[in-house]
Amino acid sequence: MKETTDFLYPFIEGDETDATALLVDLAQSAEEKWAVSTELKVVTLARVEEQLRTIAALMAERFAAGGRLFAFGNGGSATDADGVAQLYTRPPSGRALPARSLVEDRAVITALGNDVGYDKIFSRQLIAHARAGDMAIGYSTSGNSENLLVAFAEARKRGLLTIGFAGIDGGRMGVDPNVEHCMIVLSQSVHRVQETQASATHVLWSYVQEALAARN
Repeated sequence: MKETTDFLYPFIEGDETDATALLVDLAQSAEEKWAVSTELKVVTLARVEEQLRTIAALMAERFAAGGRLFAFGNGGSATDADGVAQLYTRPPSGRALPARSLVEDRAVITALGNDVGYDKIFSRQLIAHARAGDMAIGYSTSGNSENLLVAFAEARKRGLLTIGFAGIDGGRMGVDPNVEHCMIVLSQSVHRVQETQASATHVLWSYVQEALAARN
């Protein structure tokens, strides 16, 4: 069966044969998505401002005491986890802080997925590397990823600060007692959720840097 693109851009699969008109439609669609994304970011960041400040203060306290940050997620959220580790360890400014992405080692991920179970690919790494005083941050657009929930349970048991980024209504992460702080992007769109989560992640990082600077 021929794969179509009408779920993204219906007009491409329609009767549009005029290249100029098609480009206009594409540009208009991109502008509309940009406007929706921008509005969602502004509204969300205003709504979670106090929450991000609270989380940043707790993270700064743990970093100052030698704590480390572990990040994880699936699919596109895995790239967000990688980005978090890079942002904290190689920041554009401020202090470099210890952070590790639990999705970066393909050998470990595939070994755990094959030998133990995909639901434990993050929790087993936390068992191996994390200690009380560290931090765990997990990304999910639905908030229902089983391997994240298992990891958060393990992290909480080990005395880690647990931070979740979820979309839609927060899903299971939004009500899980093992997720101490869950930042929810109220949107049904996976794309808009991840864009807003990325912005919130950078704001959180900047607040952590501010909190650490204030301690000196």
